[in-house]
Amino acid sequence: MNVKNFIVGGIVGGITDFLMGWLLYGMLLKDYFPKPEGAGEENLVFIFLGCMSFGFMLSFIFNQGEGISKCVPGVKLAAGIALFMALCNNFFYNMYNQTINWQMVATDVVVSIVIASIVGAVIAVVNGKMK
Repeated sequence: MNVKNFIVGGIVGGITDFLMGWLLYGMLLKDYFPKPEGAGEENLVFIFLGCMSFGFMLSFIFNQGEGISKCVPGVKLAAGIALFMALCNNFFYNMYNQTINWQMVATDVVVSIVIASIVGAVIAVVNGKMK
């Protein structure tokens, strides 16, 4: 594994994830995804750390084995990972709900795939540029 690519790709990917999440969830879909009952203010430090964790996870996966360094393979792999992560998160998030808003679940899965695809493309391009 190329450690330099892993670190730079993880940082750039995490920042990209944070900015895309802010744009899509924080601005465009803010009213569509309501806060859970009893929730306080968002903790931006934890949101940022979560985004950085996702960026480093994708960077780690991309730098293992084949070393993904082209945009299209990065998009495809990130979209696949996001599909299963979003499904898993939504199933666990809704485990206590008596009524499930399937439209909201589907929207979250699609938005997660879009964000991850962009993050995957960015990390792949960064890996390609650093070769």
